[in-house]
Amino acid sequence: MDRLILLIAVAAVASGLALLLQRRRPDAPVKTGWIVPEQLDRHDFEHPDAPWLVTVFTSDSCDSCDSVMATASPLASPEVAVQELEVGRDRAIHDRYAIDAVPMVLISDALGVVRDHHVGPVSATHLWGSLAELREPGSTPDGCSAGSDLALLADLFNGWGPVGLRSQRRRQLSIPSPRILPWHGQTR
Repeated sequence: MDRLILLIAVAAVASGLALLLQRRRPDAPVKTGWIVPEQLDRHDFEHPDAPWLVTVFTSDSCDSCDSVMATASPLASPEVAVQELEVGRDRAIHDRYAIDAVPMVLISDALGVVRDHHVGPVSATHLWGSLAELREPGSTPDGCSAGSDLALLADLFNGWGPVGLRSQRRRQLSIPSPRILPWHGQTR
């Protein structure tokens, strides 16, 4: 009889503990990405009448933000407005569009639709190529993708890369395909 009472008491304590543990909320999921706005109100930015807007979200504490802004600045023209939005100075706009990663470059059209974006450091090849392709589709060479890491590597090695990568450009320049891939050190 004593064992039965002890067994019932242990079962009750175990049940109570299990119930308590089940009621505990699980930890909130960790945010692993960032949000890129899909639409901007062009009246929130300078030159809302320009056909294209290149918006550079930055922070004073960001090491690469200055170089990204220096890469974007030459794009400014009557057709392309370029604006830097530093989080300390332009916090309201960062908050409005939920910008939580810098540097972030958004390329938007006259309606404010974000047509392309770059998060993190971006090369002039990628940024300028992205804008050129949006403004005039087909303006980048065949096999070249302004947002592709392979295209960046191919640009770094002046068109040398794996078979098929920028092959038409190689044919135009009569550049033979290499036997050694420079960035991997592998032979074909």
